[in-house]
Amino acid sequence: MQSSDDEDITEAAYQAWRIDTDNGRATVLIADNNAAVRDLNERARAEHVLTGVTMTGREAHLVDGTRASAGDLVITRRNDRRLRTWRNGWVRNGDRWQVSYVRDDGALVVRRLGTRRGGAVVLPAAYVAEHVDLGYAVTAHRAQGITVDTAHVLVTDSTTRENLYVSMTRGRESNIAYVALAATDNNHGVAHDGDEPTAETVLLAVLANSCAEVSAHQTIKIEQETWSSLAQLIAEYETIATAAQHDRWASLLRASGLTPEQLDEVLDSDTFGPLAAELRRAEASGHDVERILPVAVGRRDFDDVDDIAAVLRHRVQLATSQVPGSRTRRTRLIVGLIPEARGPMAPDMRRALDERRGLIEQRARTLAEEAVRTQAPWTKALAPMPTDRSDRARWGQAAVTVAAYRDRYAITGPKPLGNAATDTQRLDRARAEAALRRGQEVPMATSQPPARAGREGLGLG
Repeated sequence: MQSSDDEDITEAAYQAWRIDTDNGRATVLIADNNAAVRDLNERARAEHVLTGVTMTGREAHLVDGTRASAGDLVITRRNDRRLRTWRNGWVRNGDRWQVSYVRDDGALVVRRLGTRRGGAVVLPAAYVAEHVDLGYAVTAHRAQGITVDTAHVLVTDSTTRENLYVSMTRGRESNIAYVALAATDNNHGVAHDGDEPTAETVLLAVLANSCAEVSAHQTIKIEQETWSSLAQLIAEYETIATAAQHDRWASLLRASGLTPEQLDEVLDSDTFGPLAAELRRAEASGHDVERILPVAVGRRDFDDVDDIAAVLRHRVQLATSQVPGSRTRRTRLIVGLIPEARGPMAPDMRRALDERRGLIEQRARTLAEEAVRTQAPWTKALAPMPTDRSDRARWGQAAVTVAAYRDRYAITGPKPLGNAATDTQRLDRARAEAALRRGQEVPMATSQPPARAGREGLGLG
């Protein structure tokens, strides 16, 4: 996360996006409004023309008044099942393409990004003029469905919680928020109590700002979904935790033996966020991070290191790969999956974290109770619920963890944990597997049928 005034932060996001592009990564810029997106698109295209990535010559006129030629990236804005590629389906709203050729009539021959064979299609001139934009930068709405290596997200005090979540989940490797501190919407309701806004206060306001107007049907659906999905609530928790613990991790790193120059490099690194998440995970697992960090720093100098934060993250992983020796320490994981953010932090940050923790726990428990009550197929992998109160509580905690994992990763099939985990969910998968084993090991002699168990609750108090 980076923060600054509007122009500076836009420049930082653009330069980071350009570096990723030059290094061959699939990357995207995401902004709040169409005007900002158009400016970024026109700048990116102009640079691509100068460097020869985009060809000069015949151009097609796009819906927002911009133009595209061979080599440009574009995005389609309307589903059209009549426009089909050879192997990769039909043209969809939100698909990104690279222009291969511009025909005399303004039609575009394009290839879907990420494909080498079978992804080409001709977009007719009429479709291009009404439903195609440049695709270097997009709005959060257009970003839905996009998956890239890295996403660079411009955040202002008018960004909504929903748009932030969509934007910050597009990148496989990293999602970086660039927070503009200049006020953009006087009616947004951001209160700073007379103090200058910070990245933390802007993000807290964004997370409290949901889309204002919804239909009656949508309102009912939202209520039925019990305060939104776990994926969104967890993303919100982790975003707040990163901001809330920033100063604490900076202080510990400063005291661990880093030079001031090295500390600045770590705090400015794109890998600082993953390092902070690793420290939070280690502490939640019972490790003493105040002892581990100086050891990690002192293992070897950083003279030949390109990214000190990445090296420190790896060293912390190695140092915490074993279970802590002290049996007095206990794991602090919310619903058995999410490392709890601990330590000193601002009161408003703590309140925001506690609020989302409550919502996460409420939703996970509701999902588990509903699955047991309806005898969902995945619950057959658990032993029947025990009658003994303490056994029933342990069984209930296991069911909650499995239900939370399923909801977080949108698993709907009969397998309790779905198919093989991706790299990004491997640690959660291991925690859910451990919970599932605990749910299978309750004493059989004291168990009861699931239907009755569903009526009596999970025994979690």
